[in-house]
Amino acid sequence: MKNCIAKIALAAMGLAAVMGLVSCKKKEDRTLYLYNWTYYTPEEVIAQFEKEFNCTVKVDSYASNEEMYAKLRAGAKGYDIVVPSQDYVSIMIAQGMLRALDQGKLTNRGNINPKVLEKATYDPDMKYAVPYYFGAAGVAVNKTKATSSYRRDWNIFSDTQFKGHATMMDDMREVMGDALAYLGKSVNSLDDDELDAAAKLVTEEWKPNLVKFDAEGFGKSFASGDFWLCQGYAEVIYSEVPEEKWDETIDFFIPQEGGPSYLDSMCILKDALHYELANEFINYIHRPEIYAQFLDAFRFPCFVNMKAAPYMTSKPMYEAEQMNNCELKNDLGEGLDKYNILWQKIRFTD
Repeated sequence: MKNCIAKIALAAMGLAAVMGLVSCKKKEDRTLYLYNWTYYTPEEVIAQFEKEFNCTVKVDSYASNEEMYAKLRAGAKGYDIVVPSQDYVSIMIAQGMLRALDQGKLTNRGNINPKVLEKATYDPDMKYAVPYYFGAAGVAVNKTKATSSYRRDWNIFSDTQFKGHATMMDDMREVMGDALAYLGKSVNSLDDDELDAAAKLVTEEWKPNLVKFDAEGFGKSFASGDFWLCQGYAEVIYSEVPEEKWDETIDFFIPQEGGPSYLDSMCILKDALHYELANEFINYIHRPEIYAQFLDAFRFPCFVNMKAAPYMTSKPMYEAEQMNNCELKNDLGEGLDKYNILWQKIRFTD
């Protein structure tokens, strides 16, 4: 009986030891899983975080909000941090897909531009989402091709000097949003009269000068000299034109009336296994000297974290102040059908 008891005791001790090893292994798990947009996470920033926090960061990427959301809704597990745009942040909050941030860890929250938080009406107190980057599409003019002076508002697309050499994005929210902004209306308008007026402006004044609606190849066509006027993102244009020709070739601006914009934010998923490390990473990104490295890597303007500006070493593609009047594209729910109907008429009616 004693031998039996002894064996049981030894077995129990062995089990406890094994459980202890498993517990220790879990505690020593220092791997953070980041799910972010493609080419949106500077390697040097990741390397510095890994060194300081004695951890490993695994990065997986996606090309669209739709891809990210569909993968997570299909049951993908293991990710800690995701970086959705504003409309998907609001959707994911409503669906309980995100975990509230540890505000005690967010010591750099004071570095966030209040103007950005004013626009983030879905989470202005950063309970679930901390801004990563705020951006907007604008206008790119090839200065070597323009035959005369030109206006610096969205109605530049009615200028006949660019006829046959102009393009706008194949994106209804962007094109319709620009027209609404030019008319002094919200880029999220669901008013039928306002939407009809915007569609009429695009169809009758802008479309006649366009070669096509193009969301992908406009950068290459601008660089080759085929397109002289483009609506699009600065990074697409600048990445295709040799740097030594930027000043002489590119005039990029966001019109004073503003337009549609986006705000990508860092969020922690509800089932994140590395919650503490995720909070540390989000706060780390907003150290001014670290955020400056992120901006420098992509030549982005300093708008989200204004305290990073003194640490920047590169000239941004355009001035951050140009985005002051831009408005975030909200999730319009069923109201998006109104845009779809008008967009089909714009795209496929001569």
